[in-house]
Amino acid sequence: MSDSYLPKDFLWGFATASYQIEGAPHEDGRADSIWDTFCRVPGKIAQGGTGDVACDSYHRTAEDIDLLKEVGAKSYRFSLSWSRIIPLGGRNDPVNEKGIQHYVKFVDDLHSAGIVPMVTLFHWDLPDGLHKRYGGMLNKDEFVKDFENYARVCFEAFGSKVKYWITFNEPWCSSILGYSTGLFAPGRTSDRSKSAEGDSSTEPWIAGHSFLVAHGAAVKAYRDDFKAKDGGQIGITLNGDWVEPWDPNDPRDQEACVKKLEFSICWFGDPIYHGKYPDSMRKQLGNRLPEWSAEDIALVKGSNDFYGMNHYCANYIKHRDTEAEPEDFHGNMDILMQNKDGEWIGPETQSVWLRPNPLGFRRLIKWLSDRYGGPTFYVTENGTSLKGENDLPMEELLNDEFRCEYFRGYVGALADAHAKDGVDVRGYSAWSLMDNFEWAEGYETRFGVTFVDYEHDQKRHPKKSAREIGPIFDKYIKKE
Repeated sequence: MSDSYLPKDFLWGFATASYQIEGAPHEDGRADSIWDTFCRVPGKIAQGGTGDVACDSYHRTAEDIDLLKEVGAKSYRFSLSWSRIIPLGGRNDPVNEKGIQHYVKFVDDLHSAGIVPMVTLFHWDLPDGLHKRYGGMLNKDEFVKDFENYARVCFEAFGSKVKYWITFNEPWCSSILGYSTGLFAPGRTSDRSKSAEGDSSTEPWIAGHSFLVAHGAAVKAYRDDFKAKDGGQIGITLNGDWVEPWDPNDPRDQEACVKKLEFSICWFGDPIYHGKYPDSMRKQLGNRLPEWSAEDIALVKGSNDFYGMNHYCANYIKHRDTEAEPEDFHGNMDILMQNKDGEWIGPETQSVWLRPNPLGFRRLIKWLSDRYGGPTFYVTENGTSLKGENDLPMEELLNDEFRCEYFRGYVGALADAHAKDGVDVRGYSAWSLMDNFEWAEGYETRFGVTFVDYEHDQKRHPKKSAREIGPIFDKYIKKE
């Protein structure tokens, strides 16, 4: 037993998202999401990829559960496709019973296999009908009502079968990449070479505000009408990277580090735990950052039963002396992979944004725990891509020692945070159970512990990391 440890009832497993794995986009009544339509726009996805087949998980739920059992997973975090359950999305639109029953059976089958389901209501795939009808997250009042209705339909359908609910996955990504840079659906941006519509200086902040209020509304619905009888917990999942100063001796770089965490994580975390946006955001964005009504903040403040944390990597931060551009969303700073001395923050991967730094994981979860008064954490995503993995022959690809080493480092850092820093962490979901549709990167980037043979038959081939992660956790989880 290591000096560091994780609690004895620790839930570890894997995570996926509906659009990235399911396929079957129009089967059994499902309608388009914004990702279905975005993928059809030429040039948006690497090599023209789409989620039309992906891992074909809609037809292979039994295979996926067998895979989870084979690698010893205790939990499985997956997301529901809103447009499979309410195809047009709205509160007055028909509910698709076939879509609901698909997921109910899947949850029953997970229970039969001894695997705990963790269900995400929204992992970026807004029903396209709602985007076309009123602009989706850009219309707070409509979006909040429709999301609360969708959440209630799900709470009703699953009842006590689901004990862990996540409202939104990474609202930062949906807001910034969908409404500022235009890299993700629906692709709105001020850059007219990428989109005919959008205002990067205002729309991401409007979208983020809508996510928060919708989260609060769904949590209130659960607590008021379901929690007592179903006994579950509900929270939101926020993403964010750790930061180190480019020049550790420059107080301006140290200050910029805090600002970066505030713009990326506390944008959503602070209203939930403190009832307001960070002062640094209000100062830079002014009235472009929506004001809180008393009614809305009453919904949002205190609305987490747990903090869902997605985390992958770290960066160096260098302050800027110039005034922020209207489109800036980082907090007016340079985000770098090397520091003043030329040291890299971590080794290279296939993803330009991802360089591993396990100590950064420990530091970030401790920083968040301190800022938010010691909440219960569930790490809902953590993982890595490998440089050039997609080009390797199968035999080499299955021997993903780099990913094994990533998990050893990050799980060890998490155990340190729990045992040495007093962080209350109860679960961990590795990203991802299998290679899948990696959004704008299509099928060029692989994050799975399982190789999926897209070219031939979608067959799953566990990599070395799939078999190593169980023993890694076994080393740290208390036995008594």
